[in-house]
Amino acid sequence: MSPSQYPAGGAIMDELDEMYEFPICQSCGMPMETDEVKGTEKDGRRSDDFCVHCYANGTYTKDLTMEEMIRVNIQYLDEWIKSSGIEMTEEEAIEQLREFLPTLKRWQS
Repeated sequence: MSPSQYPAGGAIMDELDEMYEFPICQSCGMPMETDEVKGTEKDGRRSDDFCVHCYANGTYTKDLTMEEMIRVNIQYLDEWIKSSGIEMTEEEAIEQLREFLPTLKRWQS
């Protein structure tokens, strides 16, 4: 599923749509370019929805609120800016994450 298939609008969705041609984690938004970064289901199959950092053996690896996930993601802001070429302040990133994360499966329930 590409980011354009999620119901949110906003700049981050437009940017992600242009950047990624592969699935993103439905918990944290991390791109999942290879099977090695995909989490696992209870039966050991790779998850198509969640990354290895968020999901293992059919369950989430951490019990986080959305605000806690935003703080986790912000720790990697500099790395993301370098890889994406998109400049934004921490405050802008937090605002975009508050708009983006609710579009992901983990946060829709």
